[in-house]
Amino acid sequence: MSTPAARSADPVPSASLEIEVTTSASLPTPDRARAVAVPVASDGEVPADLGFDRAALEAAGFRADRGTTLVVPSAEGRALVAVGIGAAASVDAATVRDLAADFARAVPHQKRLAVELPAGETGLTAAEFATAVVEGVLLARWRFVIGKGSDEPTLESLVIVAPDAAADDVRAGIERGRVLAYAAMLGRDLANCPAAILSAARMAQVAEEVGRRSGLEVEVYGKDELIEMGCGGLLGVNMGSVDEPRMVVLRYVPESPTGHLALVGKGIMYDSGGISLKPSDDSHAQMKNDMTGAATVLAAMTALRDVGCRTEVTGYLMCTDNMPSGSAMKLGDILTMRGGTTVEVLNTDAEGRLVMADALVLAVERGVDAIVDIATLTGACLRTFGVDVAGLMANDDGLADQVRRAGAVVDEPVWPLPLHRPYRAQLDSPVADMTNMGGPNAGSITAALFLAEFVGDTPWAHVDIAGTAQLPAARGWRNKGATGFGTRLLVELACTFTVPGRD
Repeated sequence: MSTPAARSADPVPSASLEIEVTTSASLPTPDRARAVAVPVASDGEVPADLGFDRAALEAAGFRADRGTTLVVPSAEGRALVAVGIGAAASVDAATVRDLAADFARAVPHQKRLAVELPAGETGLTAAEFATAVVEGVLLARWRFVIGKGSDEPTLESLVIVAPDAAADDVRAGIERGRVLAYAAMLGRDLANCPAAILSAARMAQVAEEVGRRSGLEVEVYGKDELIEMGCGGLLGVNMGSVDEPRMVVLRYVPESPTGHLALVGKGIMYDSGGISLKPSDDSHAQMKNDMTGAATVLAAMTALRDVGCRTEVTGYLMCTDNMPSGSAMKLGDILTMRGGTTVEVLNTDAEGRLVMADALVLAVERGVDAIVDIATLTGACLRTFGVDVAGLMANDDGLADQVRRAGAVVDEPVWPLPLHRPYRAQLDSPVADMTNMGGPNAGSITAALFLAEFVGDTPWAHVDIAGTAQLPAARGWRNKGATGFGTRLLVELACTFTVPGRD
């Protein structure tokens, strides 16, 4: 059991971090930025600020291919970093985001950075370029630390250098990038928190604190309320824990909403596997992040007001840990879920689908237009797609397309797997309506088929982030550890959501 001192630690140390992000019509003075990234396309004019023409740069071995860099010292005492972006017309947000992250990570000793808008036309607007730069730099320089931390200085400021004519668009892009980056930071902070610090109860407190600051209505349901509501999935998984469960319901209601979307997040604060205990290896230590789905939903919803989302969104955070003890859920137990479906438990480590099922039923009862759930659900998905791509299964092709497009826009790719109905027979039980575990193969699909039982005819999509939630080494805007994958996808989805089947 954790100590009181551990419980009092702040589980979101960077959530309140404020980084100055501004725009400037000219290169900032060295005291405002000691390192400046200057994008150079492989075609068109070379930015005059570098002080060299294309021939001189090529003589130094710099051809402006995408991802290449050349550091040019200046008499003012700052470093100008020429960053190759390839052909101007082919530049997209994912490229800019990754290059900005690489630049920020390449100068870790610098607290004040600047990035110049590229000369000439590119495939992005000035606002889109600025958004991607802010996301890339802030997410690359994000750190999660409890305690004294490292000697690496914290990023203090970022300046986007742009001509006066583009200043208004750049400022709008900066603000959007800041909101999205801060949301992803919050998701990372929560997913990285040790379970001794971030219990289900503390997760609910964080949701109340940050949710209400973000204009959300927040309702928290404890054990007694969950018993009254018949949420047997969440209660069953919680049976082995000394910490009570929490269900947090978040509501974002704009004026004249264009649709109603529900988001459901798996919030297993620590997953030992329960009686079906996990092996004692590195993956066991990572199970503090088995609440990444809930963290992602919470983090995404904190951004909706500030990005002007017109969709009504209801979020469900289903929070408990999954522990072995004398009172823990056992193999062969039968749980009664919200709505009356009975489930025979064949594996206590297939617990995420149990807690999410209750929320899916509640969302359907609320009469939402569509449901998207997100969860670190199956190791099978990690083995299928690795750490770059999330799995997607849905009962509605239109909704699935919306999720895919949102992921493509923010560089959080998802890829569909078939919701192959014949595999549903693997979930048949002789003593209950269904089991919580399919056969040895197609684990991601049978897990989704389990969830599909609780949504009826409501359009629904399931995003399995078991692989993408954690990265073994930094790459692009994703840092080592919890990546925040899914936060910006859900924000984009909510902002562009259209009711399936509505012309």
